[in-house]
Amino acid sequence: MMTMANAVFLLCAATSLACAVLLLRGYAHNRVPLLLWSSLCFVGLAVNNMLLVVDLVIIPGRDLLLFRNLSGLLALALLVFGLVWDSE
Repeated sequence: MMTMANAVFLLCAATSLACAVLLLRGYAHNRVPLLLWSSLCFVGLAVNNMLLVVDLVIIPGRDLLLFRNLSGLLALALLVFGLVWDSE
């Protein structure tokens, strides 16, 4: 059964994936490095949101908290690295 929370989880995953695709398209068109790092961050956030959906909606008995946290940490680390790399 689809609850409001499950719908929000799915919408967050779809939104972050759409942001990643749009940023990748922007990078392919303009070749601005910050767009690449931002798109990689949103890919990681999309993976994080998809893992959240899998963890809480599809397979509620499994605990994917470690993988969710690692994907979120990796996504934000990529963005911070890109910001530092691009500022030099």
